Amino acid sequence: MDEPISVAEQYPAKYWHLLEDGRIQCDLCPRDCKLRDGQRGACFVRGRVGDIMVLTTYGRSSGFCVDPIEKKPLNHFYPGSSIFSFGTAGCNLACKFCQNWDISKSRDMDTLMDQATPEAIARAAEKHGCKSVAFTYNDPVIFAEYAMDTADACHARGIKTVAVTAGYMHDQARRDFYAKMDAANVDLKGFTDEFYVKLCGAHLQPVLDTLLYLRHETGVWFEITTLLIPGQNDSDAEITALSQWIAKELGPDVPLHFSAFHPDYKMADIPPTPAATLARARQIARAAGLHYVYTGNVHDVNGGTTCCPGCQKPVIVRDWYEIKQYRLTQNGDCPDCGTRIAGHFGQFGKPFGSRRIPVVMRGA
Repeated sequence: MDEPISVAEQYPAKYWHLLEDGRIQCDLCPRDCKLRDGQRGACFVRGRVGDIMVLTTYGRSSGFCVDPIEKKPLNHFYPGSSIFSFGTAGCNLACKFCQNWDISKSRDMDTLMDQATPEAIARAAEKHGCKSVAFTYNDPVIFAEYAMDTADACHARGIKTVAVTAGYMHDQARRDFYAKMDAANVDLKGFTDEFYVKLCGAHLQPVLDTLLYLRHETGVWFEITTLLIPGQNDSDAEITALSQWIAKELGPDVPLHFSAFHPDYKMADIPPTPAATLARARQIARAAGLHYVYTGNVHDVNGGTTCCPGCQKPVIVRDWYEIKQYRLTQNGDCPDCGTRIAGHFGQFGKPFGSRRIPVVMRGA
């Protein structure tokens, strides 16, 4: 039975229409949830009250934190800068391996104790010296109205915006949402529809559509992350197919991050991803022609290093989220051969490092 939607949770939502049978259909994502009065969608945070759709988490967050940009992960979007991160609750996917399940699967709206208007978030990011704001921890697709309003407030102060997302959206919402974003990290969770259906409760094609849209119809900088799960999506054949598709359809300059799985949520019986699997995946992707391939959730300096695709010399050396060496020019060129490194770069000062600074904004 759906939890009642209180008056405080009733922020008018976009992306829905009324069906002939009296139900409301949510048009935000391909789940196409059809709701009667009082019901919530699969994401749990979008619901029907009377004859309208509401977003129950507008202005309410599971927490705020200042992170290194590399943690999103984004390695080619102002490396070394800090980013003001926040999320809400709920998710429109049902990943059995969710690494943030305590937030994304939350059904306890009382856990959303940190409240902040879009303007307050922009002010806080500016106060903490952050280059950008990330909509993260859970998928910002489901709190799109809150994220887009916050993006407007951030842009008014010269602050960039970043979406960390699974990319599971319908076309109109996708266009509106990414018109407000400067960068994104998109989870490409696997490269078969079977994987998405069985382990995520979703489908592959809408995610590919988002990636194609970002590459060919926007100026949004984006990077891709694939969490490799032993025995599920880590075969040579699947990694090869994924890498070749990215190289052909998106181009060799889109960074790809292979991340290590750790046992969690409904897949606690699966062992952690061996470091050797990530190294093998990186080798396969580079052989497929991708210029920038990284490993994550493991200690791997080579897998965190950006090399120039022209002369192959290291231009940014990373150890976890720490930048140990930065050799790019202000324009993002290799100092040895002049090759332009894909991404967004600028004046590089002291890197933020691996710090994580929680921020309390209760009542802001």
